[in-house]
Amino acid sequence: ATRCAAPQEPVLLRLRERGAAPGRGRLDLAAQSLSLETCGALGRLLPGAAPFAEVALGDCGLSEEGVTLLLHGLCSNTTVKLLDLKGNNLRTMGAEALGKLLRQNKSIRSLILEWNSLGMWEQGFSSFCQGLGANNFLQRLDLRNNQINHQGAGELAMALKQNASLQELDLRWNNIGLLGGRALLNCLHSNKTLKRLELAGNNVPSDILKAVEQAMNHNQDRQTILSESRNRADILSKEVLSLKDEKTKQFLDLMDTIEKQREEIARSDRMSAARVSQLQEALDEQHSIMNSLKARLQMTEAALALSEQKVYNLGELLNAVRQEQTGMAECHFKELQQQKQEGADREAKLFRDLSVAEEKNLLLRNQVDELEKKCKIQQDQLFQVKQDLTNTTAELKLRAMQAEERLETEKRRFKQSLEDMESLRVKEVSHLTQHMEASEHSMQERIQKLEAIRIALEEELSQTKAAALTERGQAEEELIKVRNWARLEEQQRLEHLEEKLRLMTESRDEAQNCCLKQKQMVAEAQAKANQLSLHADGLRRRLEELQQDLNSKEEEKVTEVNKVKVELKEQIGHLQAERTAQDGLREKIAALERQLKAISSSHREAMLDKEGEISVLLEKLRMKEADISRMREEEAQRASFLQNAIMAYVQGSPLGTHSSRK
Repeated sequence: ATRCAAPQEPVLLRLRERGAAPGRGRLDLAAQSLSLETCGALGRLLPGAAPFAEVALGDCGLSEEGVTLLLHGLCSNTTVKLLDLKGNNLRTMGAEALGKLLRQNKSIRSLILEWNSLGMWEQGFSSFCQGLGANNFLQRLDLRNNQINHQGAGELAMALKQNASLQELDLRWNNIGLLGGRALLNCLHSNKTLKRLELAGNNVPSDILKAVEQAMNHNQDRQTILSESRNRADILSKEVLSLKDEKTKQFLDLMDTIEKQREEIARSDRMSAARVSQLQEALDEQHSIMNSLKARLQMTEAALALSEQKVYNLGELLNAVRQEQTGMAECHFKELQQQKQEGADREAKLFRDLSVAEEKNLLLRNQVDELEKKCKIQQDQLFQVKQDLTNTTAELKLRAMQAEERLETEKRRFKQSLEDMESLRVKEVSHLTQHMEASEHSMQERIQKLEAIRIALEEELSQTKAAALTERGQAEEELIKVRNWARLEEQQRLEHLEEKLRLMTESRDEAQNCCLKQKQMVAEAQAKANQLSLHADGLRRRLEELQQDLNSKEEEKVTEVNKVKVELKEQIGHLQAERTAQDGLREKIAALERQLKAISSSHREAMLDKEGEISVLLEKLRMKEADISRMREEEAQRASFLQNAIMAYVQGSPLGTHSSRK
């Protein structure tokens, strides 16, 4: 605080040249005699961002021109928060300047005008009150010892009806009286921001003072309730925004995981296509091997044809030999008889050779049949292998498509559930805001109706308000508990869905690994088939082993598919249970809303009953006041009659005549 003993303009200029931070210092010139020049210097120093937050000019004996200069400089000030003009005997011009200051200044929060006798100047005080009504920034006003009468109090009441920022007003030690107190009490019906109103030492009746205190208490309670409701609304809005952000993040994370899964599926499809191409190449190699086997079969058939031709030639030779033997028998019958034994021996030998040749032919034919059977079996086995490969590829494609469809359906269900939950939350928030606005509106109407009631009825209303506030707090606590429970259930459900997605991805990875293993086994089987094509006997055994492996793997696949079906059924059951839980929550919310409506209707009925009772009591009070006024008039008439009678008696008595003669 800077305190000057005899402030002059150079001193103030030094203060400006020091470069103090605006709005942090204090200018204290209380009980100093300020000339017109210093007032002008202060008026030039104060506009804009002056380096003072508080200006104390109490008991300075300021003139009207100096006051106007100072207040004119403060009109455009933006840093001064407190202005003290105590004990300066302000008059009409000062009051008008104060009204102008209150209209234009937007930074002053506290104004002290104690001991200034502003109420003596009606025109200036009316302009001051008009400026106060136009101001929406002043919070504290001190008007003690200003000789304000009931007319000034009426003007202040009109200003307070328009003002919406003043919180404290000190009117102690004035001449407000009964009429001024009533005017101020009536203005408090429309002013809801004033928290403190001091009226001591104004000859105001005690009932009006108590009514003013009750109105102040109502205003304080209302402002606390409004601040609490605003804080709750802010907290709810922040919670809703945080929940939306969390949901968007979770949705984005799920979309990223789904995209990654799609990429992995595409990679697996590419790998499967490459492996299918390899399998096709292996099949082409098997086709070439089969062609070579067919060529070998053709060679064996050609060899068989040559052997048949040889047999036919041998038969022709035998016929020729028989013809020669018959000729020789005719020609050399005698030689034949001698050589019968030799011929018989030769014939036996020839028959033996023929039987051996025939046996050889039969063996060759059997071998050819066996080779043909082996070729047919190999062709059947190759056809079965092809069919198995096509079936496995088709099953893999179907499983991939089914997995994609399941993922898409789960995505749609999850999106629908998210949209439903968001719509439900938006509806709940809108319903709560509407309910809060309706309750605030009803509370304002109730407060406006109940402010004119007597002391006893106001105590009952305060009790009912306390009960209503407790019930409302309980209802809000129940709503908060229900919301927290719904949030916890949503989080649990999201975690459950994430675990399900993780399990599905793991099962899909396992299926892919199984497919890869199966493809590797098929490739190994094809390699073995290529190797065993040279040895037919080994092919049959190895093909049987491969068929057994394939059957076992197919059984494993069937078991895995059944497991997946069971898991899907369990997931569907969980989702149905969650839906039932959501329906139960909705029913609970509807029941709570019904309870709130019933409570509000009961409160309204109670308020209507109390308003009827209040109207009856007011009518009784009016009747009593009319009776009292009538009794007073009768007593006044009686007193006048008695006075007239006494005066007549005194004048008619000898003492009265004697005193008149004297």
